[in-house]
Amino acid sequence: MGALDEVRNRIEVLLAAADSRTAAHYPGDAGGRQPVHSVYVPADRVDADLPTRWGSAALTALEEAGGVQHLIAVHGLVKDPAEAERIGEQVLDKLSREPIEDLRIDFEDGYGDHGDATEDAAVTAAVESIRAAEAAGSLPPFVGIRFKCLEPATRARGLRTLESFVSELAADGLPDGLVLTLPKVTTVQQVQAMVLALEALEGSLGLPEGRLRFEIQVETPQAVLGPDGSSLIGPMIAAGRGRVSGLPYGTYDYSASLGIAAADQSMDHPAADFAKAMMQVATAGTGVRLSDGSTNVLPVGSREAVDAAWALHGRLVMRSLRRGFYQGWDLHPAQLPSRYAATYAFFRAGLPEVLGRLDTYLGRRSGPVLDEPATAKAMAGFLLRGLDCGAVRAEEVPFQVTALRQLVHGTGAVASDQL
Repeated sequence: MGALDEVRNRIEVLLAAADSRTAAHYPGDAGGRQPVHSVYVPADRVDADLPTRWGSAALTALEEAGGVQHLIAVHGLVKDPAEAERIGEQVLDKLSREPIEDLRIDFEDGYGDHGDATEDAAVTAAVESIRAAEAAGSLPPFVGIRFKCLEPATRARGLRTLESFVSELAADGLPDGLVLTLPKVTTVQQVQAMVLALEALEGSLGLPEGRLRFEIQVETPQAVLGPDGSSLIGPMIAAGRGRVSGLPYGTYDYSASLGIAAADQSMDHPAADFAKAMMQVATAGTGVRLSDGSTNVLPVGSREAVDAAWALHGRLVMRSLRRGFYQGWDLHPAQLPSRYAATYAFFRAGLPEVLGRLDTYLGRRSGPVLDEPATAKAMAGFLLRGLDCGAVRAEEVPFQVTALRQLVHGTGAVASDQL
């Protein structure tokens, strides 16, 4: 008999509750596609043609500025001419085919207070626009609303918009990629309230339990650090009871709340990096996805101003990607070419090394880099993200997508002959 045999049962009993809590809180990646961006548009500016119109406006912006290769040169992220040509073609295809991956119809800061009657009508118009875009085949893969926050002054209006939008949309079936964004969260209790609201809506509409999920927008210091000095992000995710799908970072509300001067408010400010590092640690293993913020420096005006804005945007997008934030906000059609060019440059630059290292790992061969199972999962996730957004073509990946997903979401024990 081994030395531990007589205490083994006591160990199992001791750890059972902790094992259960860990499994519940850290289920791993949720699976499926994550959009590379969210486009926020005020509700009174949304109609069924918006995705197509934004795509056309993005293409026009490129043409007026000198073409997609000019943008790529301004970014300075692609050195190989052949690769620059390939990325340029991919960007043009994306803007023609799927210019917006995630559309957020904004009833909060971007919309303001127009009175109940006007906002009620805008909710109905938003639902009609979604249905018309869906019928035309131009609806983005992800779509939803940001409603007013649950602070006392806007709580009733926010809940009214949420209920009206979901109820009217559910009449003809909810889109698979429905996203609901809860902004300016300051307490765990607001997340609990959101869960209560969604449970009530599911019950009244006959929806399956858990069908309605939501994002918690991190744009207040109170969300990052509570009054007792502890971070509230983890408790907020736990309070969501499996319904929290993402944490988008709000650059300007958060920065302004800290008293940072307007000229210094940016995605790469040290204060922003602190908040996002807290978000990243809190969400690891939970399946909750992260989104970086936006830059409000728009590529409009003179040629010099456009080039400067594109260079800034490209640098910030690449910076986010390298830090593990695979999604961000875009606020203007002319930011779309920059978003996709930088995103594609990121995935294509890493593609050869990832393919080689993953092949070596799965073939159990020695190579210049000794990769752990966790890194192999990350490399498989990298390939899936590249495929989802269009940066990587299926014929460029000599592995089966189903096996890559198994590697990301399973045990990691995938043999090379399965791929």
